[in-house]
Amino acid sequence: MTRFGFVPDNSNLKKTSGTPNLFFDSKSNVFFKRDEENLAYEVTSTQLPAMVGGAFVNLFMSKGHMREPHWHPNAWELDVVVSGEVVVSIIDPDVNKLHSYHAKPGQVVFIPMAWWHWITPVTDKVHLHLFFNNDQFETAEGSDTLRLTPPEVFDLAYGLRPGEIAQALSPIKESVVIGPPRQNRLKGKTGASIEGDGITVNINNKIIDV
Repeated sequence: MTRFGFVPDNSNLKKTSGTPNLFFDSKSNVFFKRDEENLAYEVTSTQLPAMVGGAFVNLFMSKGHMREPHWHPNAWELDVVVSGEVVVSIIDPDVNKLHSYHAKPGQVVFIPMAWWHWITPVTDKVHLHLFFNNDQFETAEGSDTLRLTPPEVFDLAYGLRPGEIAQALSPIKESVVIGPPRQNRLKGKTGASIEGDGITVNINNKIIDV
């Protein structure tokens, strides 16, 4: 019987089966690709059946993009910066507080299971290794949550006008993962760009520094 999730020992390996496949090139399995500088490769138990209890993502991004807000309902995540610098932002649901960590090569950021988080490059190019404690980890993308929630829900929950929220979210046509999609940059209206070490957001011609 195939086992998934967290296994604290090697009980998934059987002597009678011989040595399992222990090698795989992560770049042979693309998890997501925005362009040549913004892409992620993934290794799970689908690629290495013996690797029960863990998974790996090889992530590359460039300044002006970001790993969109998301959460993993069945796994924690450990982010290791290989090159470049990033800001990993995490919302702690226990104390309702936003934490942002500026991480450099060799530094790590730990994200508890099911905590909302996102990654923003600070330098021109960044490379991260992401580790998960579930070999078939799940991801809930913020873009999917926003685009699949009926506009009327935002009205009932937050008092936001359905027409306005529907228009604001209309550029989100699919899972973003690494954003923003270039066609979704609205010139002169709403958009985001990285300047220096921070994020400058242009909303209705009003500049807000985050």
